[in-house]
Amino acid sequence: MIKRLLPFLALLILFVVLSVASPSFLTSQNLSSVVRQTAVFNILALGMTLIIISSGIDLSVGSIVALGGLAGTMAMAKGVPIPIGVLLGIATGFVCGFINGMLITQLRIIPFIVTLGMMGVLRGFALIISDGMPVHDVPKGFQYLGEGTVLGFPFVLLVLIVCAVIVHFVLEHTRLGRYVFAIGSNPDAAIYAGIPVNFHTVAIYALCGGLSGLAGLIEASRLSTGQPTAGQGYELQAIAAVVIGGGSLRGGEGTVIGTLVGGFIMGLLANGSDLLGINPYVQQALIGAMIIVFVAVDELRKRKSYA
Repeated sequence: MIKRLLPFLALLILFVVLSVASPSFLTSQNLSSVVRQTAVFNILALGMTLIIISSGIDLSVGSIVALGGLAGTMAMAKGVPIPIGVLLGIATGFVCGFINGMLITQLRIIPFIVTLGMMGVLRGFALIISDGMPVHDVPKGFQYLGEGTVLGFPFVLLVLIVCAVIVHFVLEHTRLGRYVFAIGSNPDAAIYAGIPVNFHTVAIYALCGGLSGLAGLIEASRLSTGQPTAGQGYELQAIAAVVIGGGSLRGGEGTVIGTLVGGFIMGLLANGSDLLGINPYVQQALIGAMIIVFVAVDELRKRKSYA
């Protein structure tokens, strides 16, 4: 119970502290900026939630962000309609995730090694197809994805909510969700129970890839360019959001709500650091330290439960 409440308590404390420390924090413009800035990390983290619950890891999501955003913007720059370009970017991410899943299940290599290698492969491919240059000739309407508003609220918030509802539904109300928890809790028992582990492993990596492609498109929309160097270090942000939100790197635990809370904690940390003039390098150190702290708390809790 304490572990579940800890992220919410941390978010509340951080919100109160920043409200007191900076008069600019509670302005509608700043809060809207926080939502837009954290949307990419939160959508990435939703996909990572599925993978971490299954006791896996995906270090290639940052590279998929770059490749998905690049594929969509390159298509739009050549005259493809915006909706088709967006679908192409998502499909690119989906295919990358599918390849990750197939390599893991068919070659029986641990996810850490496969996705570490794919991180370099996909990043290199993004640089090759773009000659290392950003794509600038994107239609102005594409900016609405990352910068538009609906009834005064950022459009990207609506996109995030839809993604969160879908992932929550998958986890709580589908066979795939039940099997994800079973695989993460005890993969050998899942195999003996007749669960098609390989199929569902590929499925969750493909879903994570599709969400990463969408995140890449949102990033490209906010920048109005497709950047082959986008998404560097985003895998750390996504993993941190899941872990801070109560997910266990041992698998079998994690929630969508917890992940979103973890993502917004990191978003508030980054925003508060900017408002208070804190060195951005300190932000990176804080994120790393928070991962260690929350994983340590999880390990201590598990040791007590086994004792």
